[in-house]
Amino acid sequence: MLIRSVLLLAVLVSSTYALYFHIAETERKCFIEEIPDETMVIGNYKVQLFDPNTKGYADYPGIGMHVEIKDPDDKVILSKLYTSEGKFTFTSHSPGEHVICLYSNSSSWFSGAQLRVHMDIQTGEHAQDYEKVAAKDKLNELQLRIRQLLDQVEQITKEQNYQRYREERFRATSESTNSRVLWWSMVQTVILLLTGFWQMRHLKGFFEAKKLV
Repeated sequence: MLIRSVLLLAVLVSSTYALYFHIAETERKCFIEEIPDETMVIGNYKVQLFDPNTKGYADYPGIGMHVEIKDPDDKVILSKLYTSEGKFTFTSHSPGEHVICLYSNSSSWFSGAQLRVHMDIQTGEHAQDYEKVAAKDKLNELQLRIRQLLDQVEQITKEQNYQRYREERFRATSESTNSRVLWWSMVQTVILLLTGFWQMRHLKGFFEAKKLV
């Protein structure tokens, strides 16, 4: 029962999704992926060119795709030109939002034609190729399943640590905001008191000048 619960949680925690989107030749498309630290990420993509004759999308090997990835500190950890179909891999070294950007290397070859990009991003345990792991380490089926379970537990731990990191960061932001609001309220109160004191002195001087007091 415990193993089933751990496996279910691992499925929920691990991330993998596939999608496609359209971009122009010079357009830049970016995604934000929240990733724990020391987590492997693999992205598979395929670029297709719109064919006005068939009104559909077809493969065109001449198109290149530039991939750029920045970590939460806005530091570029990957910037490379790939072919029209390929795979990029990186490992996060700090938790937080990683920005993944893609754009074609062409600006005029196809007269502003539209491109369709198929994207499949896998993180955590899903990024592992366990067939290669089994062949490399000569693992039998039971050993491979244990290896998968250990990797899933490790990924769960990373996700929990990341969630704690997010909570701490949110708490620090909230405390900072509350402190600023408190100080701003105190400043407003002091300004109102000084303004009221100045107005009373001004009115008193005015009435004395008019010999009303």
